[in-house]
Amino acid sequence: MLDLIIIAVLSLILVPLVEYTTGAARIVLGLIFLLFSPGYSLISALFPGKGSISKFERLALSFGLSFALVSLTGLILNYTPFGIRLYPILISQLILISILLVIAWLRRRSIEPNQRFQINLKHKAAEVSGFWASETRLGKALNVVLAISAIAAITTLIYTATNPKPGEKFSEFYILGAEGIADDYPEDMVLGESAWVTVGIVNREHDVTIYNVEVFIDDDLSATLGPLELAHEDKHESRVTFAPNTPGNNQKVEFRLYKNGSSETYLDLHIWINVTNPG
Repeated sequence: MLDLIIIAVLSLILVPLVEYTTGAARIVLGLIFLLFSPGYSLISALFPGKGSISKFERLALSFGLSFALVSLTGLILNYTPFGIRLYPILISQLILISILLVIAWLRRRSIEPNQRFQINLKHKAAEVSGFWASETRLGKALNVVLAISAIAAITTLIYTATNPKPGEKFSEFYILGAEGIADDYPEDMVLGESAWVTVGIVNREHDVTIYNVEVFIDDDLSATLGPLELAHEDKHESRVTFAPNTPGNNQKVEFRLYKNGSSETYLDLHIWINVTNPG
């Protein structure tokens, strides 16, 4: 059961790391949490016995099924009020992994101990020692090169993730409908009435940035938001209300984002509305 305990502990450790840190440990555990743990937990629940599938198949399926489970979870969250965001994904995956680990534990308990899949560290160490002793000089050299390459690749990945290049500066700009998701925007309106959407901005510029938002309906200014001063990684969401001045179909409601007082549009989004006369 050691493997199940390790997956459970690593998954639980990730929660405070996400909340309180931004370092390499968070990234490494996050990659394991998303790309390995869900699939491994499912495979453990489906195949509790050691002879069901090979260790290589168990490992390969863990990565493949993790990708499928995370994608499916994201698809489901997109149609809920929570949306595809960090904490909904984190909590939903944690719940899924916990349920699968409990099922895996119960299924392993239901079969004979000598038939259960388990990781025996002493046995593995002996296997590795025997393998190393039987290797030729060339084989040992190749294994050392492979190990160094793997460590270098992981180190590079962590460094790149924790130290983004200066060129990787950007801002996130999005609009959400009434349910708090990227859908269900206003479509049909009556002249004289107003509608609203939630405008969101996330600063990824690695510096304090001032934002302004202007809302145009067929190039006529309808609403403004800002100035908003956001530090790096800060997020702002607020409702923006707009009202059309003329009736007509397929009117373009455009949301333009400006940075640091510039008159040039940095990002723009739009929706389409149909406006009818009252009565």
